[in-house]
Amino acid sequence: MVSLSSTVDTSHEDMIHDAQLDYYGKKLATCSSDRTVKILDVSGPSQRVIADLTGHQGPVWQVAWAHPSFGNVLASCSYDHKVIIWQEGANSRWQKLYEYDKHLSSVNSVCWAPHEWGMVLACGSSDGTVSVLTCVDNEWENRIIKNAHAVGCNAVSWAPATAPLTVAGQSSAPAVKRLVSGGCDNLVKIWREDNGQWTEEHRLEQHTDWVRDCAWAPTIGQPSLTIASCSQDRQVIIWTKDDSAGSVWQGKVMHTFEDTPWHVSWSITGDVLAVSCGDNKVTLWKESLGASGLVWTQLSEV
Repeated sequence: MVSLSSTVDTSHEDMIHDAQLDYYGKKLATCSSDRTVKILDVSGPSQRVIADLTGHQGPVWQVAWAHPSFGNVLASCSYDHKVIIWQEGANSRWQKLYEYDKHLSSVNSVCWAPHEWGMVLACGSSDGTVSVLTCVDNEWENRIIKNAHAVGCNAVSWAPATAPLTVAGQSSAPAVKRLVSGGCDNLVKIWREDNGQWTEEHRLEQHTDWVRDCAWAPTIGQPSLTIASCSQDRQVIIWTKDDSAGSVWQGKVMHTFEDTPWHVSWSITGDVLAVSCGDNKVTLWKESLGASGLVWTQLSEV
């Protein structure tokens, strides 16, 4: 059973849209409709705001920490069409590292690629495109996936840099750069990079309303590829596929919720899924062996 251990005063002046702990769980980044990003030190018994980042001109929807091998780096995206990448410099002062303003509408989601691919950030926008930003020799390059989703893209998530394991414990195939996106066209799409170009590899059609979020599960010790998606249709669907040639993605409804599920997030081992809904409830789910085979069961609720 999960219980509340503490609350954090973020000092935001409007609704908070996202909160993300860094790799070590010592810093918490939050973003809000007050147009700010705040960073808090949560390493001790009390929490305090250590940075107040201003630069967006609209509500900030999401934040994402880069891998610590790149330093303390944070990305934020906003209704103002911008993505800002922030970096902690000397004397713990945070500053803009890069600002990307090529989207034509709200940027709704940002997600860093596995660090094995380098400093690479995916951004999903209401203009229907997905941008992939790559830092090479301190210069930022961008690739745009045009017409990724009709009406708009709501979420992006990267595939792990390691391929699933076979029964013998060996990697079944070379790792490939892939990401998954979800959009207002009710679709979940999987994209693959080949020779610097991104192409649609799979189109997953089962949701009947806007896809609000999608999350690719880690493959640590897992024999298959797994993606979770949630939608305005109140369903969370688990998509699975083994990495062998000719296999196809299979979608299974994990649960139909009373209210819209807005976010899904995997545990680091990829076997527990957190789901947050519009009724302010967060539930944890795990697949286990039941009388009729493998079933998803709820572990707890907050």
